[in-house]
Amino acid sequence: MYADLGHFSQLSIQIAFSFVVYPSLILAYMGQAAYLSKHHIIESNYRIGFYVSVPESIRWPVLGVAILAAVVGSQAVITGTFSIIKQCSALGCFPRVKIVHTSSKAHGQIYIPEINWTLMLLCLAVTIGFRDTKRLGNASGLAVITVMLVTTCLMSVVMVVCWHKNLMVAVAFTLFFGFIEGLYFSAALIKFLEGAWVPIALSFIIFTIMYVWHYGTVKKYEFDVQNKVSINWLLGLGHTLGIARVRGIGLIHTELVTGIPAIFSHFVTNLPAFHQVLVFLCVKSVPVPHVRPEERFLVGRVGPKEYHIYRCIARYGYRDIHKDDTEFERDLICSIAEFIRSEPSSAGNSTILFRDPDSAEEKMTVVGTSSSNLNGVTISEAEADSGSLSNMAGASAQAETVTTPDKPRKRVRFRLPESTPTLKAETEEELNELMEARESGMVFIMGHSYMKAKRGSGKLKKMAINYGYEFLRRNSRGPTYALSIPRASTLEVGMAYHV
Repeated sequence: MYADLGHFSQLSIQIAFSFVVYPSLILAYMGQAAYLSKHHIIESNYRIGFYVSVPESIRWPVLGVAILAAVVGSQAVITGTFSIIKQCSALGCFPRVKIVHTSSKAHGQIYIPEINWTLMLLCLAVTIGFRDTKRLGNASGLAVITVMLVTTCLMSVVMVVCWHKNLMVAVAFTLFFGFIEGLYFSAALIKFLEGAWVPIALSFIIFTIMYVWHYGTVKKYEFDVQNKVSINWLLGLGHTLGIARVRGIGLIHTELVTGIPAIFSHFVTNLPAFHQVLVFLCVKSVPVPHVRPEERFLVGRVGPKEYHIYRCIARYGYRDIHKDDTEFERDLICSIAEFIRSEPSSAGNSTILFRDPDSAEEKMTVVGTSSSNLNGVTISEAEADSGSLSNMAGASAQAETVTTPDKPRKRVRFRLPESTPTLKAETEEELNELMEARESGMVFIMGHSYMKAKRGSGKLKKMAINYGYEFLRRNSRGPTYALSIPRASTLEVGMAYHV
């Protein structure tokens, strides 16, 4: 009954339930009912229950089976909780936690240390606090029947939305099963003060945490959208952005898929220099299990070509594994190089994602990872002390090597497909610029925000933002992609958000 689709196939679960689990349950319940119907009054210290109906000669073996069943059920609850928390965290409905993938083949097998310890402490607290199986049974009964009632309501939604059944069929299904489960639910509520209040209290606490986190996340995103910098402001600065452009790639993490984040203007107004190549990176979790590698990146251009500013949206499913920083950097640079190479003839490979009246971005091109795009641009890096700028004719190109006293530079080479036609001069120059910037290194620029409710906000909003959300943000983990970023190459830009 507690089988997980992440560990077993659908067919194996159907066969096991139909021919083993369901007949066993029916026999067990029928046996209990037959015993209780004959023994209404038991003159003993035992209460009427499951073990009273079991013959004394096999009571201890049945107890052993029950313990093993409890172990299986508890493990199923734990793994199910891991899966739900992971999906909620990916959709922005739960604070970020550490997720460990225990299998390289089955992505559904995960382990979340924080949740595992929390479940252990809750189990100990409930057991020590009650010290009575009757109250534990009341709490468990209300939790189980509530799950059944909620499942019935959600099943009616699935029937209409996914299965495209008639609305009256879904209503009839809900009324029939909902009426039966409603009777059990009302009976379980009678035991509210006798232990049934525990699952309601825990669900209220978890709901509050999820609501506060989601509310704060939405408000933060709305603040970013409302305070994003206009593209006209950027165009007014000129191709040098009004400041010195130093060598290297500046990778700015943002949650915006369009426009320029406020941290960019905050940075350039306080520091007089920026990198020769800028990339606005947005990492998005989409509500699907996996995103195909050939559809991983959406790459576009911000402003004219001479600005050397790009936007890249990296999409991950809630079961995708984020790569380490080295492999991710390689895929990112290759996707931008492929975008530059195929931009003149990318009509069949691009999609018009959005149009912003204040933006010069017209379309984003779907570009896969370097491993999935065999006919695209690939990159090779090798240690080198010196080098020279070579012509990009043929199937490869390399940029001038620059050495610094602190660490050796790498010679970067782009390998182009043999079928690539002769590149235009401006395309060749742009690829040279990207290679030169890659050789000089990459700096990760991240915003470090502090949220606070505006003056005049209600008390509930102030409590949710100033205390609830900030407490959760400080005590939760950072974004998944931020965990693999080398700290030596990270620059944080602080900003105060008044929402």
